Amino acid sequence: MKTLAPLICGLGAASLANGFSFQQPFAFDESPSLLDKAIAALGLDRSDVRGSLSTELKKAWDEIPLRFPSEVSNMEFTTKPRHGTLKHKEDWDFRVQSDDVKNYQLRVNKIKDPKILGIDPDVKQYTGYLDVEEEDKHFFFWMFESRNDPKTDPVVLWLNGGPGCSSLTGLFFELGPSSISSKLKPVHNPYSWNNNATVIFLDQPVNVGYSYSSAGVFNTVAAGKDVYAFLQLFFKQFSEYNKGQTFHIAGESYAGHYIPAFASEILSHPKDERNFELNSVLIGNGLSDPLNQYPYYKPMACGEGGEPAVLSPEECQDMEDSLDRCLGLIESCYDTESVWTCVPASVYCNNAELGPFQKTGKNVYDIRKECKGSLCYEEMEYLEDYLNLDYVKEAVGAEVEKYESCNFDINRNFLFAGDWMKPYYRAVTELLNQDVPVLIYAGDKDFICNWLGNQAWTNVLPWKGSEEFAASPVRPWKASLSGEKAGEVKSSGNLTYLRVYGGGHMVPYDQPENALSIFSSRRRHTRSLSVSWARRCV
Repeated sequence: MKTLAPLICGLGAASLANGFSFQQPFAFDESPSLLDKAIAALGLDRSDVRGSLSTELKKAWDEIPLRFPSEVSNMEFTTKPRHGTLKHKEDWDFRVQSDDVKNYQLRVNKIKDPKILGIDPDVKQYTGYLDVEEEDKHFFFWMFESRNDPKTDPVVLWLNGGPGCSSLTGLFFELGPSSISSKLKPVHNPYSWNNNATVIFLDQPVNVGYSYSSAGVFNTVAAGKDVYAFLQLFFKQFSEYNKGQTFHIAGESYAGHYIPAFASEILSHPKDERNFELNSVLIGNGLSDPLNQYPYYKPMACGEGGEPAVLSPEECQDMEDSLDRCLGLIESCYDTESVWTCVPASVYCNNAELGPFQKTGKNVYDIRKECKGSLCYEEMEYLEDYLNLDYVKEAVGAEVEKYESCNFDINRNFLFAGDWMKPYYRAVTELLNQDVPVLIYAGDKDFICNWLGNQAWTNVLPWKGSEEFAASPVRPWKASLSGEKAGEVKSSGNLTYLRVYGGGHMVPYDQPENALSIFSSRRRHTRSLSVSWARRCV
């Protein structure tokens, strides 16, 4: 299936989106419209739905196939289950359950001989699965202790985006202990974030990477409940990582949806019910506020973001001409958070504002490069091949036949559940108003979640310190490890925005040493990595 939008590696759904599985068969006497397919997929009455929509919305739905015929003609409306084989009880070192999160269990395996894998052999590593027993969902995780001092260093949960991309992409392509060579051998990463932090990589939502299920997750809010359960059980089993250490959630891209929602889910549970405290969140090149981010695709592609234009004046004008319609659709999505408003906004805007750049063959994750290989990077194929080696799957306890870096079914399902365009920035407002520090950082060579858009939405974000933040100056940022002038920073109260020079969509890949400054050893005792770090590095 060809997606209607680029995959953003590494989005409260409306009631109509709940259970949006696209598993219903279609039976029409004539070729159905895109809207009719969506109605049938939800099992709703066609006349009732069409009668409830405004003329503008019906027009938007009906125009999508006319404007983007090749993309729509290749769409499929089926969700494929992913099957796995549960290992025997004796194959796991720990099985963790709790009345706090009923219907969940955590299975954990300590990697007995890390030398077999050749990845940080002197560091404790744990892998395992979070099981949601009644729903047949199984989430894979891989944890690496800090190389420095795990008794005091922070704990970080890392999440890649997509939606539908494995967080093991972050492990082996960006910030983990090793990358993978063309010979499918681990290569030590001296700038791994576990230099000074214990890092957990979680394959979520379900059916991503080594995770699997006969069902699925179709919106960010539902995924948040599973992540909260995972953290409760993880810190119950590994209480040694919760004895004064701080805990942070970090991620990139579509994690701009995930992290605010997951953090909000955590804070919805009283502190005395939780096994852990959330100390800060960090979002890199994220998508959180489409209404204020989408106007910056044209400037980034047309020479106003620090790199030469990659589109012709005519193409730039077409993007400008489409913008008002796009923003009107996003506003309707924000107002209702309904499938019927959010889906046309996603499909129209992604093709009108992202499509022209994608057609150039340039790398949407790095405006300086051509798109080559899987997700525009040939090296991505090495990590997928490595994670499919039998001895690797055996060592980590994988229960699926095949590892896949990205699942395009999930990408489509999130989009057609209306999740993509929803205003998850509102959860960032909630975090800041509850005094949770937030860092928004952006590599300035990315197109798809570019620095201009991230700067824009943080400048207008409503929260109790918004006036002070808006008035704060932009200052040079000097990275603590490299000692170089590595970007620009703006910070006030608990909110920090950082532009990282020379970074693409995946900042730890392009600027590993400067990215590691977030977790430099002399900062490890700070309570809010995401704010105090940026201030002190100015």
